[in-house]
Amino acid sequence: MLTIAITGSTGLIGTRLIELLNKDFQFIEILQQEVDITDKDSLWNKIKSIDFDIFFHMAAYTNVDGAEKEKKLVYAINVEGTKNIFDMVLQKNRKMIYVSTDFVFDGSSPPYYEDSKPNPIGYYAQTKYKGEMMVKDRAMIIRPSYPYRKSFVPKKDFVRNIKYLLEQKKPLSMMMDALITPTFIDDIAFAMKYLFQNFTPEIFHIVGANSLSPYDAGKLIAKTFHLDTNLILPTTYEEYSKGKAKRSRYSEIKSKKNTFYRMKTFEEGLRQL
Repeated sequence: MLTIAITGSTGLIGTRLIELLNKDFQFIEILQQEVDITDKDSLWNKIKSIDFDIFFHMAAYTNVDGAEKEKKLVYAINVEGTKNIFDMVLQKNRKMIYVSTDFVFDGSSPPYYEDSKPNPIGYYAQTKYKGEMMVKDRAMIIRPSYPYRKSFVPKKDFVRNIKYLLEQKKPLSMMMDALITPTFIDDIAFAMKYLFQNFTPEIFHIVGANSLSPYDAGKLIAKTFHLDTNLILPTTYEEYSKGKAKRSRYSEIKSKKNTFYRMKTFEEGLRQL
């Protein structure tokens, strides 16, 4: 049985991945309260004390708007922390998987495949891309997009947040002239099962089977859960983006390489919920 050391194991994706795959792999959780990845001594003490086959690095500063205000902290976690982990994993002669983001693309000329050229426009995305450049061709890089799942108490993903607001009868202005690629987290977990067992230092887009506008996504969420579709109101990318960090407008992410696990469409994923 492969042993996977994992950061970010208490987050939205990590908790579900362990729930679904804990019979297939042994997971060693590297918890934030125990290990500071920006502190080399603390990190090395932990890494040298454990044995693992693959280091799965998901931990990151992910608040896109907050990243513009806390650049020093974001850089320390997303760039220096990743470098610390990568250097130590190489020192132990082990494999590493780095979880990046679809935000590394600027969203101006979709669709984006694994070999499309990144051009990150916000600071969060820029730090994640720096992490990619450090590990490229020596570690596996995974790019998920807009992950969602059935339940996770500590944090609402975009699906459960929209559902919650609609249940409160709150109108939502959502972009008609933009694209997102929602990804069912269970699919991410099962795709990772294959990639853990078939490691190769390449880039993989592990994303949902279709892209749609946030407006259409909101309408579909309302329809699926029998909520009021009239509460979903159209707005533009320009209007929605005022006062926010820059985000990819047309985040239509596709995969040439995922021939091993069929990802669900957004409608199929919602039906699973």
